[in-house]
Amino acid sequence: MTTVATPSAATPSAAPGIPVDYLDQLARFVGQTRYEDIPEAVLARTREILVDTFPVIASGMRTPELMALSDKQVKSGSPGRSWVIGRGVTTNRFDAAMLNGIAGAWLDYDEGNFLANGHPGMQVIPAAFAVAQELGLSGKELLATIALAYEVVARIGWATKVKLIINPHGTFGVVGAALATARLTGMPASDLRQLASLAASSCMATNRHTMLDGATVRNWYAGHSGMMGQMAARLVESGFSGPSDGVNTTFSLVLGDGFSKETAVAGLGERWLLTEGYLKLYPTARYSHSCIDALFDAQAKAPRPIDPEEVDHIEVRAYRLAAYLTTQRPKDWFGTRFSLPFAVATLMVGGRNGLDAFGDEAVADPRIVALAARVTVAEAPEFTARYPEEQRVTIAIHLRDGTVVHGECVITSGEPGRPHAAADLERKYRDLAEPLWGADRAAQLREALMHLDDCPDVSALVDFCP
Repeated sequence: MTTVATPSAATPSAAPGIPVDYLDQLARFVGQTRYEDIPEAVLARTREILVDTFPVIASGMRTPELMALSDKQVKSGSPGRSWVIGRGVTTNRFDAAMLNGIAGAWLDYDEGNFLANGHPGMQVIPAAFAVAQELGLSGKELLATIALAYEVVARIGWATKVKLIINPHGTFGVVGAALATARLTGMPASDLRQLASLAASSCMATNRHTMLDGATVRNWYAGHSGMMGQMAARLVESGFSGPSDGVNTTFSLVLGDGFSKETAVAGLGERWLLTEGYLKLYPTARYSHSCIDALFDAQAKAPRPIDPEEVDHIEVRAYRLAAYLTTQRPKDWFGTRFSLPFAVATLMVGGRNGLDAFGDEAVADPRIVALAARVTVAEAPEFTARYPEEQRVTIAIHLRDGTVVHGECVITSGEPGRPHAAADLERKYRDLAEPLWGADRAAQLREALMHLDDCPDVSALVDFCP
């Protein structure tokens, strides 16, 4: 947890005697906080998120659906300076943000934040990067904007009691993308509160059944954040108005069952939720990672390697959001992202790594299919009660000889209290980036992102279009 004070953000200015409500505080936090006010630990984490995000977007962009969509969108859209990451072309900032957001969510390999109830980075980065490239802005201004807008998205998610049916992509992120756009385009600070309210009134009515059904429309939701956030800014610039408090209305009544204004600004500028998120080593829903950790714990405790053929059945007990992922036989690679039984089975059977372990060949592997059918998942209410501070999952592997091997996860790997090894994250970057750009260009892009603050014009961040 980063707790370095940011005076200008924590105590936003207001006329004497006029109270500053939570939404004014959030808006001014993005609009008034300087790069110099942001703790270095926050900026460093933002750079790490960017390095992780770029090859994830590019890999998603190379899938058949994104190839087809980006071809159509670039051909029909107006030109621009913003990268379509993974295609080696540029387009206007609206289309670039939309395409990069969809692609970034496509493989479910992007960063996220348990406290924020979602993936703030992929809601903010595509829009901020596209706008900054279109306008030729500095890396320092872009980095600060991403950090501040991420924090607002995370805090709105933190303050919301999200309905279980709602998928968080395309919801809180619209507000963050809008405020990021406003900061980068120089919108007057006096307009930012209204912008946040209007943006919150432009969220999608998403649903988690897209996950259970393996419906890829779920990935469009992230693209909506980047595109609609920019449109919200344009609407305000054109004279459109929002309700008095669209954030509270949307997230307490429409997409949530409650919203705490106090939580949204608690410790603002002192506690940074951005530093409390996670990066992924497996392309699955984050809740699956808790189960994967429990599996690895069981395998480490087993007296000998566990042969999948010796498994009679496996019982998983989990917190509510993880227990939602009960599908035993996903229909395709996308469905594997939201199946605890499949995650357990593919990793126990082995023989594949990274994306391949959750690909169509794995879906069709009869050994994985048979083992996943013997994995059951149930909610443990006592685990749900301790979420998100703990992400407890237990696994019991029952062997045919009567032996039972137990494993447990309390804090999921990749969380601040249990960080991934730097070498593992570097390996993920190389595994995704080098097949796309080659080793030299992949290294050049990584170095440029790690020193983004030094770049005077992010439209020329590297000497190639990734």
